[in-house]
Amino acid sequence: MNTLRQSVQEYLAMRRSLGFKLSDAATGLRDFVTFMEHHHAPYITHRLALAWAKQPSAVQPAEWARRLSYVRVFARHRSASDPRTQIPPVGLLPYRPKRARPYVYSDQEIHDLLSAALKLRDNDGLRPWVYYCLFGLLSVSGLRLGEAKNLELRDVDLETGVLTIRGAKFGKSRLVPLHASTCRVLAGYIARREQVWAGRSVSSYLFLSGWGNRLDNGEIHRTFYTLSRQIGLRGVAAGQPAQCLGIAEAAADERPRRARGDRVVHVVGPPGEGGDGTSQLRVAVTPGGFSARAGVVG
Repeated sequence: MNTLRQSVQEYLAMRRSLGFKLSDAATGLRDFVTFMEHHHAPYITHRLALAWAKQPSAVQPAEWARRLSYVRVFARHRSASDPRTQIPPVGLLPYRPKRARPYVYSDQEIHDLLSAALKLRDNDGLRPWVYYCLFGLLSVSGLRLGEAKNLELRDVDLETGVLTIRGAKFGKSRLVPLHASTCRVLAGYIARREQVWAGRSVSSYLFLSGWGNRLDNGEIHRTFYTLSRQIGLRGVAAGQPAQCLGIAEAAADERPRRARGDRVVHVVGPPGEGGDGTSQLRVAVTPGGFSARAGVVG
């Protein structure tokens, strides 16, 4: 019989072959195996699974439930080869995260956000356009933040008006059409990018930091936080600004609004209400593009 550590490796390889990334789960399960080895435990028990899940004290109950879910799913896999395995029941750490009501932002608020982005200070003058184009692209394409951040120049075909999104959900790629006005703005940004970085080594990513590397999440979040404070954007709860910028396509019930040309922007949960201590801004797809004129979307 394989050890728990060997079984975890087999489990992760099997799930990843089906398209799951399991980044957080892999880290958690390896830590769980180390915990089990420290306790000289050859098989999973309810008591040990619960003790490991509740190890971090300065977290919300939802984090305990999430950690236990890693063990629960793995334990189901492990029980096929080791009948001694105890599968933690679903109700062992009951917790239902609170979901905030979506807040719909107006075109004016998106206009203000993009206008503020163009006023960002920078030595070479490219940073304002980086965030103007990044936030504008998110607002009209429905891309996830990670997808937009990972775009490379080779992924942007302005002649046909198509973005290639590589390594998206389940490791697949997809094509995203762009409005002609969006193509014009991106073309202007790329021209500025080439001018600023002419003769210097620079990353192939579309959106660059001041060091010529790909933007990181922390930098994007901090910039969005700064801009949202400047223009008065707030989360659902008073005094709670949207802090974590994450973009995703709207759900099916928003399609009628998209068909009418509405722009749907959600802030889902102030810090702590989403169960993971973060808030998210979700911007839906809209039929129009964004203009090269400062802050104009539509």
